[in-house]
Amino acid sequence: MRDAILRKARESAEVKLRFFEESAGALEACVRALAERFRAGGRLLVMGNGGSAADAAHVAIEFVHPIVEKRRALPALALTTDGTTLTAIGNDTDFSRVFVDQLELLGRPGDAALGISTSGASANVNRALKRARELGLLTIGFAGRDGGRMPDVCDHCFVVKTWSIHRVQETHTVLLHLLWDEVHVALGEDDVL
Repeated sequence: MRDAILRKARESAEVKLRFFEESAGALEACVRALAERFRAGGRLLVMGNGGSAADAAHVAIEFVHPIVEKRRALPALALTTDGTTLTAIGNDTDFSRVFVDQLELLGRPGDAALGISTSGASANVNRALKRARELGLLTIGFAGRDGGRMPDVCDHCFVVKTWSIHRVQETHTVLLHLLWDEVHVALGEDDVL
């Protein structure tokens, strides 16, 4: 078991390193675009399913309530955390509309939408990202595998090119932390981490 643990930890580190070596420039462009949205009074609306719903809540709370001293709060909302809204939309219309309906109500030009899907093929996330783009929101996607349809509906899409859901999720966690951290740096705050 010890060998398996070390093998999997090495694999996780290698996937993350390869991803960030390939994506650092694209992440910088995304960070700067998102920072501009925040600077102009925009908000970040985040969505995903299952573990990605937890990641959506995670990234939203990082922005809303930063635990690092000297970092200001920025407006973000996870569209995944209100069970009554999700089940009402899913029951009354269709589960593929649980995020698009919320975005149509809450999203404004100048905001940003972040969709997270380990496969990139989540119909409700991709539908919402497509609609967000039509509404004038900056669209950001975190995907895995081959990206699914997500790259087609995002201004900035980050695809972790592995079929291991665990490696995708582990990389998404680092990605959301770096997005949060570097947005603050782009806004002129100290690089304290």
